Amino acid sequence: MPAAPRGLVRELALALRERVAPALGSHAGRAHAGAGRGGDVTFAIDERAEAFMEEFLAARAPEVAFYSEDRGLVTPSREARWVLVVDPIDGTRPAMAGFEAACVSVALAGLESEPTMGDVVAGCVVEIKSGRAFYAERGGGLDPAPTLSANSDLSRLFVAYGLRGRPMRIMAEALGDLIDGASVGGGTFDLGSAAYDMTRIATGQLDAYVEPGPRIVADVPAMRERFERLGGGSVLNNSPYDLAAAALCLSEAGAVVTDAYGRSLADRPLLGSGAEFQISCVCAAGPELHAAILTQVDRGIERLLSRV
Repeated sequence: MPAAPRGLVRELALALRERVAPALGSHAGRAHAGAGRGGDVTFAIDERAEAFMEEFLAARAPEVAFYSEDRGLVTPSREARWVLVVDPIDGTRPAMAGFEAACVSVALAGLESEPTMGDVVAGCVVEIKSGRAFYAERGGGLDPAPTLSANSDLSRLFVAYGLRGRPMRIMAEALGDLIDGASVGGGTFDLGSAAYDMTRIATGQLDAYVEPGPRIVADVPAMRERFERLGGGSVLNNSPYDLAAAALCLSEAGAVVTDAYGRSLADRPLLGSGAEFQISCVCAAGPELHAAILTQVDRGIERLLSRV
């Protein structure tokens, strides 16, 4: 197998950031351009980023396959041995509003078999507004060096979660006690980008990121219909392309990264966008805090089940 083109991961992420940054906050980018394979709205700003990525890779690395939300898996050569998993704009809505919480996410994995999250060998997350970059190679740590919070007190928790495409009343039942417990002594945030949320743990700005959506759909009867109703027929939770680069960066930073059951993400399929590929997520700066958050998620699921 040819050597991994690790340098391409950072190069593509930075190039995408340069292309997208001038459009940050532009109302023209809010026009709808269709829908991605996962069912989410594709905005004009997304389509421009995807088109640039396709042109860039065709010119720079035609032997490398890529996967993105709007294009799916593109394998330009039968000899392709590596695949880039790309989210050109993770946090499209913050990007359209001109906020900081929008990132480019690029991960690299081998393509000789069906790759999983554990096969990701390199990942890069770049903040579109600032240009700040996080880069990790498996077993090589995170660049820049992380600063993890030492907090293990849920009443002082600084935590992010995501609500885009998730039914608000359902999420409030699942996470309400966790959010209420931290809303005065800590801080709770919906920032609109999983990659941004997760890298905030590496910087020490947040203690945790919690996204139980796929577990709610799997465990609680009738929840899939509620999610589909809000998502226009699609379930809209985090897909592998949302998490692949940030999960590697955060793991290499020494944080705890699992699904909402507490299981490793390593064996989850890397290439896919539909509900069957979506991944719940609980990330925390340390194991004690992670265990306490999982307990709260378990209780939230029990509350939902008691109301069905």
